[in-house]
Amino acid sequence: MTEPLEKRLEKAMAELQAAQEAMARTERELRQASFAVLSSNRAVRATVGPQGELTGIEFLENKYRDMSPQELAASVLEAAGAARVKMNRHVMKAMAPFTEPSSDVPELKGFEVDWERIFGPEVLRDDDEDTARGAGHGPGWRDALDEDGED
Repeated sequence: MTEPLEKRLEKAMAELQAAQEAMARTERELRQASFAVLSSNRAVRATVGPQGELTGIEFLENKYRDMSPQELAASVLEAAGAARVKMNRHVMKAMAPFTEPSSDVPELKGFEVDWERIFGPEVLRDDDEDTARGAGHGPGWRDALDEDGED
């Protein structure tokens, strides 16, 4: 026997309100997120903010003094690009629940997002090292460098 329309509408409205509250929490969380990545030669650490914008560059252990301008530029670009990709992946993971269909209300199908078109193909590659850095957040928000014992 099918559920009365009134009951289905009530469920849909409750799910919509829960989704709106979850989206607001996710937006607040994302506004506080940042990622820091160390270049492969460990000479540069770049930090990006919630929209992938570069918010910090650190030159570590005076390694830049022995680098050519081209090497230093490459290290900065590498670290900044990797940090941006990590932020994009974090946004993608945070928004994933909103793309899935509702289990309680079959009429709410979720929405499709072409993450590759938005962020580029690198966002879809596997990366087990995704961790974010933000004030007052739990282990999921640690800077990957904290795990290396540096900082």
